[in-house]
Amino acid sequence: MAGSDTPEALSRYQIHRATHTRKTFAILTSLFLFISVIFLILVEIGGTYNKSVIRNFYFIKLDLSHIVPASVPNSILINSIAQTLGLHDFYQVGLWGFCEGYNGQGVTYCSKPHTLYWFNPVQILRNELLAGASIALPANINDILNLIKIASQVMFGLFLTGACLSAALIFLAPLSVFSRWAAFPIAIFTFLAALFTTAASVTATVMFIIFRNVIGSVAEVNIGASIGNKMFAFMWVASAFSIFAWLIQTGLCCCCASRRDVKTGRKRGNEKAYAINGNSEKPTVRRRFGFGKKKQVSS
Repeated sequence: MAGSDTPEALSRYQIHRATHTRKTFAILTSLFLFISVIFLILVEIGGTYNKSVIRNFYFIKLDLSHIVPASVPNSILINSIAQTLGLHDFYQVGLWGFCEGYNGQGVTYCSKPHTLYWFNPVQILRNELLAGASIALPANINDILNLIKIASQVMFGLFLTGACLSAALIFLAPLSVFSRWAAFPIAIFTFLAALFTTAASVTATVMFIIFRNVIGSVAEVNIGASIGNKMFAFMWVASAFSIFAWLIQTGLCCCCASRRDVKTGRKRGNEKAYAINGNSEKPTVRRRFGFGKKKQVSS
């Protein structure tokens, strides 16, 4: 029957209008995932190369410029000798490697990116010093090396998986407009992306804070350690937006009419769509080639 509100009488434009709210939230999910991926990329590239900006993105920075405490006689001279032997003033730890440099010069070298990288300060210091030179590190630093290795590799895998999954979901989330059955598996994968990203952020936070506290509590050597605020901000912003995307996508599993719902009559969606003539398409047209102002079409 012409002009009825049955699903069969709905035009394509009416169906789109009825599901406009769902489309808005689906696009918002993709936008949040896109923001999350951008910040995850910043986490991934931090400290990979000695380039401006990215070389200053790090999880933790170790300051060894005054490795011998001031209470030790001739500490200034000893520290100068340590630098002469090959020890750098600071080391910055990233996800794929580390960077090193001198105070006043900045970063001078970044290690080659390495999969499943973990920061081993003992090995690095031994490699940095000239042959025959050594610095004895306290036992409690060596005790946490195995923990650092496991946590770093888990963190690496979680960050990389979360970034790849979120990137793929940017393009899959809009499919939620068509059916709630499509929204359900997308919601599951969005949850996994949020879980991996957040778990990686928690792992990094706990590991590097513990590492900083252990390094700073050693009295035998004067190694300063500071957390990279930028890197921590990047990973937690990425985690927050991935969680927002998951919450919205989960809501689309039960809320807001999909196009399938409107076509089958299960849900009506936006009531404004039914005020339009069922046999007409979009009630506005543009002048040829899309130029000029919109013109209302008479019914």
